[in-house]
Amino acid sequence: MGERRLARELALQALFFFDMDKSDPGQALAEFCDTNQEKLTPTVKPFFLDLVNGVIENKIQIDVLLNTYSKNWKISRMPVVDRNIMRMATFEFFKRTDIPSSVTINEAVEIGKKYGTRDSGSFINGVLDRIKSLETFE
Repeated sequence: MGERRLARELALQALFFFDMDKSDPGQALAEFCDTNQEKLTPTVKPFFLDLVNGVIENKIQIDVLLNTYSKNWKISRMPVVDRNIMRMATFEFFKRTDIPSSVTINEAVEIGKKYGTRDSGSFINGVLDRIKSLETFE
């Protein structure tokens, strides 16, 4: 597994935990990093932290976009895995312009297939395909 894929999967796990636990994200992130320090190598951790902190800092704008571009789905009703994968990908679209949107979508779909439901891949692909053409957060 590549380092960026590992960072994305670890970020998904951390964001999932934050979404379910509702405790202080800073404290939860420190605990997550301590628990996963072997996987969070010096080459994985920077991208992991960028994703997690980026989603946390931009969550309101990201969730507005997900609510707007996910037809008939409110963010609160989405599967936790799917919404956090799409949050990471949306962050990448707007703040990590060094990553092509096609790579971001492909990674999101593959991670969705691995950790989500049978329909996660197509759902994630559809929503992200609509969001990727925007130029900035609304």
